[in-house]
Amino acid sequence: MKSPTRVLFVCLGNICRSPSAENVMRHLVNEANITHKIELDSAGTAGWHTGKSPDSRMSAAAAKKSYAMKGRARQVKPNDFVKFDLILAMDQSNYDDLTVVRADCHTPHAKLQLFCDFCTEHDETEVPDPYYGGPEGFDYVIELLEDGCGHLLNQIRSGKVD
Repeated sequence: MKSPTRVLFVCLGNICRSPSAENVMRHLVNEANITHKIELDSAGTAGWHTGKSPDSRMSAAAAKKSYAMKGRARQVKPNDFVKFDLILAMDQSNYDDLTVVRADCHTPHAKLQLFCDFCTEHDETEVPDPYYGGPEGFDYVIELLEDGCGHLLNQIRSGKVD
């Protein structure tokens, strides 16, 4: 039996974008009844919020679309490049920070990619950080994540991502 595809979503603090991506994707995976085929997690490149729950404004935006926000913030570590098959950075700064972390891993396995590479309905190249903005920014992030996660799920199911 093939082992599950393991995906890690990464943003800066792991309280807004990456836990939202994890929970949107988890919702889609649960709906598709393929939880045995895909494992999900999220992390941040910085450790400022380690152990904290997702941002309440992000949770409110997710709740509008019936997504439950679960999890606790953690910082990405070199071993994540061994454990996961795909690590998705929310923006270029996160991507650049992840290349430094990957350099500390002796046997990296994971493919590193920008999340928006999976978006098909939006032209964004990065998921904007809504932390210092208003509620509309959090709502927009959910829209982007729905777009990218839907396409990512299709790619995994078709065998184009493993």
